[in-house]
Amino acid sequence: MLAPSFTIIMILLIAKFVVGLLLIIKGADWLTDGASDIARHFNVSSLVIGLTIVAFGTSTPELVVSVISAVKGQADLAIGNVVGSNIFNSLAIVGVTAVICPVACSKGNIRYDVPLCLLASVVIFVMANDTLLGAGPDVISRSDGIVLLCFMAVFMAYSITLGINSSNDVIDEGQSAVAPLWKSALLFLVGLVGLVVGGEWMVDGASGIAAHMGVSQSIIALTIVAAGTSFPELMTSVIAARKGDTDMALGNVVGSNIFNIFFILGTSATITPLQRGNIGMIDFITLVLGAMLIWVFCRFGRKYHHITRLEGVVLALCAVLYYIQAVILA
Repeated sequence: MLAPSFTIIMILLIAKFVVGLLLIIKGADWLTDGASDIARHFNVSSLVIGLTIVAFGTSTPELVVSVISAVKGQADLAIGNVVGSNIFNSLAIVGVTAVICPVACSKGNIRYDVPLCLLASVVIFVMANDTLLGAGPDVISRSDGIVLLCFMAVFMAYSITLGINSSNDVIDEGQSAVAPLWKSALLFLVGLVGLVVGGEWMVDGASGIAAHMGVSQSIIALTIVAAGTSFPELMTSVIAARKGDTDMALGNVVGSNIFNIFFILGTSATITPLQRGNIGMIDFITLVLGAMLIWVFCRFGRKYHHITRLEGVVLALCAVLYYIQAVILA
């Protein structure tokens, strides 16, 4: 029977983790809303806001957790959070969304976004497995981080340019009312504080849970932390699917995966080199497999330009098998 002190400590650590997660999710929501309103005060278009601030906001939980983990020298959490989040996004979120309603793949998704997501997955696979190429220890170096950030800059420039060009014929029907500037600024600051405090609590809670359960931080990062920080993408995609807007659901997941690798891991590795640690080959192979399956289903699947319900079941089952092996090998 577990000692009372052990049980109490675990309850406190789990509570700290959960409260931290809630602060991150709500903080990201407040920060995004505040930043969007501030941008509108300075006449920044809704299109640019959507391609930058909103896209950034949905991935803020992963960014905060990975950067804080990197600063604290906990590379397993920093890398595992991103790898686990992308696996969860590609397999679980797209799978569940497709089961609810077949997911539409736009021409832009097929030609650019999904292939770029696959490229990002392959790039991080190569960067994190240097020993396979005889290039030394498995570490994502500062130079690797800078390369990833350069990829991110190109992707953002492309996204904004493509969005502006595709909106030339769209009639602007006006924007919703914007809160006073001081309220927007306050909302932004409160959201930022919530992110920082929540990130600290979540990282500390996850580290403590791993230590007291006798499992590696990488397992916690790849499963619980990854699923928690991917919650905004999950809710966005499921709601979009229920409304029939599955094109948005896929774009949200693919964009988040690209952002996670290029910007979040790029920023974390630039701050401090990230040792791969206990993030195993199976994890990186599953990361690439998830992106590859989405590309294959969109491009060559049973129903052209769609991910069908059956293909969604395949993705979801791959997620289940991955998490089963993660628990068994923990």
